[in-house]
Amino acid sequence: MRNYHIPQPQRVRKIDRSFAWIDHRLLRNGFLPAMTHQDLAVYLFLVLAADRNGVSFYRKEKICDALGLDWSDFEVARDRLLDLKLIAFQPYSAATPNGYYQVLPVDGRPPNFESQTRPPAQRSSVKRQDLDPVAWARS
Repeated sequence: MRNYHIPQPQRVRKIDRSFAWIDHRLLRNGFLPAMTHQDLAVYLFLVLAADRNGVSFYRKEKICDALGLDWSDFEVARDRLLDLKLIAFQPYSAATPNGYYQVLPVDGRPPNFESQTRPPAQRSSVKRQDLDPVAWARS
């Protein structure tokens, strides 16, 4: 077992009344590089809003308001999460007037989204000293 220092031992997380978790396989199995920021935001919201079965009854309007997304960005993110098999969606019907979402177990690896994934981060030409106000003021 590793010996390590807890920076703020008086503030160790505890499980109180409700609890949500994010499966480490999102990182380990390669889902994160296949996800956009909008995908991640919607997924995080659904994880936090879900009950113990992974089900959330939040409406699209409420999710968009909470995340600052417009409807089209939300729908693209939702569809990508469906394609990644990270969520299921029961659309609106007479029986389910608001529809609902289910966060699914993280299984396997993401499909090949090479043409749809976010572009790799490009190195900025801004140098660290350019961001330093003292160095900037001297020049």
